[in-house]
Amino acid sequence: MGIAVFLFPTCLTSPAHSAEPVHFQTETVEIVVETLASGLDHPWAVEPLDGDTMLITERSGALRVFKNGKLSKPVKGLPKLYADVQGGLLDVAVSPSFATDHLLFFTATQPFNHGIGVIVFKAKLAGDGGWLADTKTIFHSSKPNIVDHNFGSRIAIADDGSLFVTIGDQAREALAQDPFDHRGSVIHINRDGSIPDNNPFRDGVGGLPEIWSIGHRNPQGIAFDPRDSRLYTVEHGPKGGDELNAPEPGKNYGWPVISYGSDYNGGHIGSGTAAPGMEQPVYYWDPSIAPSSLLVYHGDMFPEWEGNFLVTALKFELIARLARDADGNIVSEERFLEGEFGRLRDIKQAPDGSLLVVTDEDDGQLLRISRAPST
Repeated sequence: MGIAVFLFPTCLTSPAHSAEPVHFQTETVEIVVETLASGLDHPWAVEPLDGDTMLITERSGALRVFKNGKLSKPVKGLPKLYADVQGGLLDVAVSPSFATDHLLFFTATQPFNHGIGVIVFKAKLAGDGGWLADTKTIFHSSKPNIVDHNFGSRIAIADDGSLFVTIGDQAREALAQDPFDHRGSVIHINRDGSIPDNNPFRDGVGGLPEIWSIGHRNPQGIAFDPRDSRLYTVEHGPKGGDELNAPEPGKNYGWPVISYGSDYNGGHIGSGTAAPGMEQPVYYWDPSIAPSSLLVYHGDMFPEWEGNFLVTALKFELIARLARDADGNIVSEERFLEGEFGRLRDIKQAPDGSLLVVTDEDDGQLLRISRAPST
C-alpha cells in the first residue's frame, strides 16, 4: 500500500543506540540482527510506515516515531491511560489508506466504571508526526474490573479496512465462555466502531454484536495470512497450552473448559483437551513459550520462510518459526535467538521483507533482522 512519508524537523531527539550487527545461523539461512534503537521503556508494538519510518508504543504511555536512525520525543495528544503491571499503551496499527487519511488505531487500558478495561482509539497523526488529532474511542470492553493483567489487545486490519482486536480474559476465566462479555474474545468492528454485517451476533441475540469468537485466554498475537486472508491468533495458556488458533465467526476456542496446559499449581483445568462444540488449536506449545505476537511471513528477503508463522516469545526470549507445506499444514518448528536479546514482544515485516522486533525490557530495544549478505 502507499504510505505517506513524514518529515520530522522538530521532534527528533538523540540518535538511536548503535551496536555492531550480530550474525546468527538459522536452519535455513544466516541472519543479521542490528540494534536500531535502545532506551525504550517496555516497548509493546512496532508498526512500519515506510522503509525508514515506524511507530513504536511504550507500555508506560508514550508513542514515538523512529525515522532515519533517530527516535522522536513522545507524540503529544494521547489520552489518559492506566499504565501499570500489564496495562498501558499497547498495540498500534495504521490505516490501509494512511497515505491519504493519516489514520492510526491503538489499544490501551483505561480506568472507567470503577475498573480497568481495554479501549480501541482512532486518531490522526498530525503536525509532521508530532501530535495526535481527532482522537476518538471506537470500542471499550464491557464490565471492566480491577484486575491488571491478561488484556490481550492486538489489532489486525482486514482487507476491507475493518479491525479485528483480541481481548484477554483479564483473569476472569469463566467469562471467556460468556458471549455477552467481551473478555476472552476476538472482536470485529468497522473503523468507526460500527458493527460489520458479517459478525455472528450482529443482532445481539446470541452474544454481543462486536464479538467474532470466544473461549480465548490471553491472545497477544493476531495476523492475517496474505495468501488467503485467513485470520490467526496466538494466545498465552496457563502452565503450558499456549495456542495458535484460526478464529472463525461464532466459534468457541475452549478456554477454560478445555486446555493443553495445567494450572499454575499443577492441577487440571476444565474437562481435558477436547469437548463437543469447542475448536481445537492449529498448534500448541507445552511447556509454554509465552507467545507475544504473530506474523505470517510473505516477503522477498526470506523466500525460505514464505508462508511461515513467526511467533515472538517472552518466556524463552526467542522467535519460533512454524514451517508449513504447500497446503498450509504446520510441518516443523524452529527456535532461534533464544536468550540473546531479552523478552521479544512484537514482530512486524518491513517493506523490504526484513523483520522489525521490539524487546519488552526496562531498556527496550528496536531490532532489525535481515538476510546476511553472504547468503
